[in-house]
Amino acid sequence: MYSYEDRIQAVELYIKLGKRVRPTIRQLGYPTKNALKGWCREYEQRLDLPVGYAGRPPKYSLAQKEAAVEHYLTHDRCIAATMRALGYPGRATLTAWVREALPENRKAVVGSAGRRKYPESMKQAGVIELCTRRAAAQAVAEKLGVCRPTLYNWKNQLLGREAPASMKHSNKSPPVPERAELERQLESLQRDIRQLQLERDLLKKANEILKKGLGVDLQLLTNREKTLLVDALKERYALPELLAQLDLARSSYFYHRARVNVADKYLAVRQTLTEVFELNHRCYGYRRLRASLTRQRVTISEKVVQRLMKQESLIVAWPKRRRYGSYLGEISPAPENLINRDFRATAPNEKWLTDITEFQIPAGKVYLSPVIDCFDGLVVSWTLGTHPDAELVNTMLDAAIETVAGVNNRPVVHSDHGAHYRWPGWLSRIGDAKLIRSMSRKGCSPDNAACEGFFGRLKTELFHPRDWKSTTIEQFIEAVDSYIRWHNEKRIKISLGSLSPVEYRESLGLTA
Repeated sequence: MYSYEDRIQAVELYIKLGKRVRPTIRQLGYPTKNALKGWCREYEQRLDLPVGYAGRPPKYSLAQKEAAVEHYLTHDRCIAATMRALGYPGRATLTAWVREALPENRKAVVGSAGRRKYPESMKQAGVIELCTRRAAAQAVAEKLGVCRPTLYNWKNQLLGREAPASMKHSNKSPPVPERAELERQLESLQRDIRQLQLERDLLKKANEILKKGLGVDLQLLTNREKTLLVDALKERYALPELLAQLDLARSSYFYHRARVNVADKYLAVRQTLTEVFELNHRCYGYRRLRASLTRQRVTISEKVVQRLMKQESLIVAWPKRRRYGSYLGEISPAPENLINRDFRATAPNEKWLTDITEFQIPAGKVYLSPVIDCFDGLVVSWTLGTHPDAELVNTMLDAAIETVAGVNNRPVVHSDHGAHYRWPGWLSRIGDAKLIRSMSRKGCSPDNAACEGFFGRLKTELFHPRDWKSTTIEQFIEAVDSYIRWHNEKRIKISLGSLSPVEYRESLGLTA
């Protein structure tokens, strides 16, 4: 409930700020949006606001209230029976009426089960007497008026769990409190030094055994990795100390230790997976790795392949997502888009796609212009150069035309609106070879998605994972050329029955 002054202030500020709800509420901290708008409407109609609110009339009359309470008292004090007989009110309302009519029946006892507070001086004196005691710990606890576990809890809080509960000296006289305090500080420093040594040794072993960086968070390691670290350091440190530092349960440690000692039945498969992964530009996922194993007559499930890849750290590079930008600028006369995003083909040399992509390395820029066959993704021809000029695309087209020499059918050559595909040299070669031109819309890369997908795979699998700082232009061109040949001859595709494009054509009795 807001006062008259609060409502007037809110309405005046609301009108002053141009009837902007959010700034008004943010500045005042009240009210809600609907309340503020209602106050403003009422103020504009009456030029003022009512001093107080007229409350709503009660839902039930006083007679109904008294009748309900009377029925409750005369019918065995049953709320449910009263509600069924009268048909009103709700359970919460009737309970409130009864409590209001019979306040003497409501009794409550307030108690506290909190722990007893002990002064710090008493705790320190108890721990000192415990560690330097001559009598038993139970006698010390009875002397202080506490139980024995409470005394040991004080010791754990002040000195830590690793500190011994007894520090008996050769001389029979107990040490003075100052000496005990110095000894406690010395032991605390020794524990800190040992703790730092333990952390350093764990990080070093994680780097040596697990190939982790020195800044790795030990708590993020798997239980299996933690078990390997414990086994490597258990001769130098106590087992409970290592388990506590790594936050590893004792049962989990012995479970994984037994698993490590069992012979690995996938040892040969691990080696084969690693070899296939490294020989194929580290770009094979679990599906293609499983297909490669199947070709070698090794049959395991995809889930096992995924688990082994995770254990061997065989991670495939993912493409970097970029925001798609569509530029529709002025559209000049161009051939019709015959492909219309239908990149399926029933036979080779039916639909060809082409485009140019750029590679920027420290030594300079390199450009690639390929021709992709929609039938199976085969790279029909390609050229690599340092300038995106007419010679780059014309040479590529000449090599592609030679592959269909003597064939009656002529493919559709699909490209974007680039100037390379409108120069006279390109047009004359297309006309002489009786090829059919097709162009995507200007600034619309999805119209040539299959060719863009090839560029994306090439850069994800070859270009981005490597460091090209010390690579020359000639070496880079040789690397890209080698990748494209591997793509045609060896890189398997799940959609082709786990075969490469060349192997797929050979299985159909076609020549690549």
